[in-house]
Amino acid sequence: MPKKINVAVAGASGMVGGELLDLLEKRRFPVGEFLPFNSGRKAGAVTFGKKKHLCRKPSFAALKKADLVFFASTDDVSERFAKKLAAAGVWCIDDSSRFRLDKTVPLVIPEVNAAAIEPGRRLIAGPNCTLTGAAVALHDIHKKFRIEELRIATYQAVSGAGKSAMRQLEAELKYYLKRGGAPELKYRKFPHPIAFNLFPQVGGFDRNGVSVEENKVEAELKKIWASPRIKISVTAVRVPVLRGHSLSIWAKTRRRWTPAALRSTLAKTPGLEFFSDPYKYPTPLAAVKTSGVKAGRLRVSGTSPREFQLWIVSDNLYKGAALNSVEIAEYLVKNELL
Repeated sequence: MPKKINVAVAGASGMVGGELLDLLEKRRFPVGEFLPFNSGRKAGAVTFGKKKHLCRKPSFAALKKADLVFFASTDDVSERFAKKLAAAGVWCIDDSSRFRLDKTVPLVIPEVNAAAIEPGRRLIAGPNCTLTGAAVALHDIHKKFRIEELRIATYQAVSGAGKSAMRQLEAELKYYLKRGGAPELKYRKFPHPIAFNLFPQVGGFDRNGVSVEENKVEAELKKIWASPRIKISVTAVRVPVLRGHSLSIWAKTRRRWTPAALRSTLAKTPGLEFFSDPYKYPTPLAAVKTSGVKAGRLRVSGTSPREFQLWIVSDNLYKGAALNSVEIAEYLVKNELL
């Protein structure tokens, strides 16, 4: 029997936390004692192992009882506890953005850069959910043909902004279908109505007009690929989809390739399901609660003989968040690090 591991989840009652608990059970992760935590602002409970567990407010002493802590909460919670717990010998997998660009913390997608995981660095960051699809789908092509320039247009589901954003979309859709317009909501997650609409803003803008999300995609992808010189340009767009992020990419390589070589490389890329038939391409709805990343509509760009285009889709709550964290934990178990 595999060794039982005491697992804590900070943010267990949240959206990503709920997906994480479900995946731990479905994938039969060897959980010993289960310790769920929430913000502590109000009472909460989760079901795990067919039992109801009350969530507690996190504290260092309580979290330290675990062998492994999943952080599926806010940057602030990760800031308060993750590094201290890692220094005390507890493995921490952080899904917040707090440590992704910290030079002392590995930013990991197991299919891409599991080698960055080391016994002496027990805090591991998971990436932004938007770039995960590109990082996985293009990794082997980058290794083989060296991507020099990458342009990305994102089409991001509202679930990336949390439960309240999903409720906003649902409320607006109901109102629009009933009355033919957008409601004046008291609490609005987005700067514009999202039902039957889209807008090129995910997060605030810096003084150069680049959004938070666009900066994250560029910086994190460079770190994961260990390729700081790649030229990356991103336009991040919020779309009226509940779940599943999509990317339209233009990639220019240093080395020449043939379309057949690209198809062969994509078909063999770990963690990627490649659709070679142009009429069979992935969609967000078909990607819900599926593992891995999906890609299709590969074609040669008209601007350069070394540039191609590709369509990429992944479930932002699965591979973009909870599933990636569980796969990191499984890697730790498999390699006897945990």
